[in-house]
Amino acid sequence: MVKRVRLLIGVLVALMLTSTALAQPPWPQHSDPTWQASYWNNMALSGSPVLQRSEADLDHDWGTGSPGPGVNTDHFSARWTRYIDEEPGTYRFTATSDDGIRVWIDSTLIINEWYDHPPKTVSVEKSLSAGHHLVKVEFYENTVGAVTKVSWAPTSVPVTNWRGEYFNNVTLSGSPALVQDDPHIYYDWGTGSPAWGVINTDRFSVRWTRDLSLLAGMYRFKMTVDDGGRLWVNHHLLIDTWRDQPPTTYTGDIYLPEGAIPVKMEYYENGGGAVAQLSWDRVDTPPPPPPDAVIVDDTDAGFVKGGAPAGWRIVSEGYGDRLIWTRNNDRGRPNYNWARWYPSLAPGRYEVFAYIPERYTTTSRARYWISHAGGFTLRIVNQSVNGNRWVSLGTYWFRGTRADYVSLADVTFEPRVTRLIGFDAVKWEPR
Repeated sequence: MVKRVRLLIGVLVALMLTSTALAQPPWPQHSDPTWQASYWNNMALSGSPVLQRSEADLDHDWGTGSPGPGVNTDHFSARWTRYIDEEPGTYRFTATSDDGIRVWIDSTLIINEWYDHPPKTVSVEKSLSAGHHLVKVEFYENTVGAVTKVSWAPTSVPVTNWRGEYFNNVTLSGSPALVQDDPHIYYDWGTGSPAWGVINTDRFSVRWTRDLSLLAGMYRFKMTVDDGGRLWVNHHLLIDTWRDQPPTTYTGDIYLPEGAIPVKMEYYENGGGAVAQLSWDRVDTPPPPPPDAVIVDDTDAGFVKGGAPAGWRIVSEGYGDRLIWTRNNDRGRPNYNWARWYPSLAPGRYEVFAYIPERYTTTSRARYWISHAGGFTLRIVNQSVNGNRWVSLGTYWFRGTRADYVSLADVTFEPRVTRLIGFDAVKWEPR
């Protein structure tokens, strides 16, 4: 009996040890303390390395010297590998080199600067899951100076102001070279860089995003740029001036509901000075239209309406102290009421606005169709919360022909004859 008990205990212990061994992952549980480095006396990492060693940091500036015993001062290459164990999240990897460098995370090539160049710094962001990740760095030196540095840090610092994404190109393409929390957008970099050693002094671009907590009301946004800029407010392209120019200020007015309002500004610098500034103020009443604006009111010759005559109502209020209104249809029924505004425009780019009167506007789904050079665009406006305001319908290119117009019908797809739709003025402002 005693033998049987001992045998049973031995079997259980063996099973426990086997299961524990199987539960262990096939890699160590901590980051490698050093880099495993190999050096070749050619620029192609080919053949057998002439030097292999462990290195605590990948932070080298050899100048015109040699990395170590037996390695050339020029025309050499190197490879470093290391496992890292980081918390899950997004990390910014930064590499500085003279000459070529490549960086992989696991099997993904995240930095590829494999060409001759003076000391250059590149940063990219990479999301890492929990667990181990293999970092591999390859480098070659042609002639003159030799520099190679690689580091990384989490980007999980909360963005409480503007999230600024900086790119070393003018098209906001690829991964940003720098991401930071900007307290404001009020910069005049002159001929300098937003971040020396990381961002170019010319031919760079930036995207800023954040949510603004605002009370309901009309707001005027002011943007100054050198060179190009674009501004979206509440998903509406409010200002679009994406071109080379000296410092120029633009304004745009928009009615905003209460709450968190998403704002996005995009900017690029080509050459010379670099300016990017944004501010906003609440304004009590809409500004008067600019002198070159084209307005078609419901009393003008460019206003045309159709449908059931008995469905139209006229009141002495609204823009120009007159407006037309009707009740809604739930679908496209025969003889529905509709109207069009035909402007007299020179060919060009215009922002279109519809004036929403204070009363006779209870629909939340007024369907404005804009006919422009690029085709037709539908904009749905909640008239019930936009009384006594110009509401932007977007910016478009127009042909300067009879094919330019805005149309609105009583079809809102809300329950039939439960809503009122106001037909008042439409405005085109040159952009």
